[in-house]
Amino acid sequence: MINKITSDIEPILKAIPDGATIMTGGFGVTGQPAELIEALIDLGKKELTIVNNNAASGDRGLTNLIIAGCVKKMICSFPKSAGSTVFQDLYRAGKIELELVPQGNLACRIQAAGAGLGAVFTPTGYGTKVAEGKETRIINGKNYVLEYPLEADFALIYADKADRWGNLTYRKAARNFGPIMAKAAKNTIVQVNDTVELGTLDPECIITPGIFVQHVVKVGDI
Repeated sequence: MINKITSDIEPILKAIPDGATIMTGGFGVTGQPAELIEALIDLGKKELTIVNNNAASGDRGLTNLIIAGCVKKMICSFPKSAGSTVFQDLYRAGKIELELVPQGNLACRIQAAGAGLGAVFTPTGYGTKVAEGKETRIINGKNYVLEYPLEADFALIYADKADRWGNLTYRKAARNFGPIMAKAAKNTIVQVNDTVELGTLDPECIITPGIFVQHVVKVGDI
């Protein structure tokens, strides 16, 4: 019987090696799997490359992961968030690396990985520092920059509900990057508000099919 729901997430997170590339969902704190992210601190994970829309905001989750010195490099669109100085201070001190990716390109590169594409051409960033050292091309009279897929060893995402097969539904803006990250990672671990019986979820409301999910844990079990 397929059952991806677990009440003991520790051995699963322990399998994440130091130096892993991890995608973490969230638009700021909205849809951030904060408890999963903070569990990495307790396990002492180091040298992580984190792919996220922003370089931490608020006082939970990714912010604490960075403060704990677990993150070697951030790949993100917004390294500076209102009221947050954690990443900026470390970056200026040379203690953390940054790959800046425009938000549309970030989503596009993650989607490309999930779709199995070799690369994509995008107009965003052409003629700026973002395009330095990258291949460019004129297509139908328009300038484009070649961008490669963005893959991850693991994705930590947040969803609203899941069944034992790992089918997921999301709540409003908390959906954000979760669905595309689940497809772009080799191993997807999901933090949910609630687990439901198989067949309970309306098929028309399932955004992430269970084939893209390896583990599900309820918030109270982390």
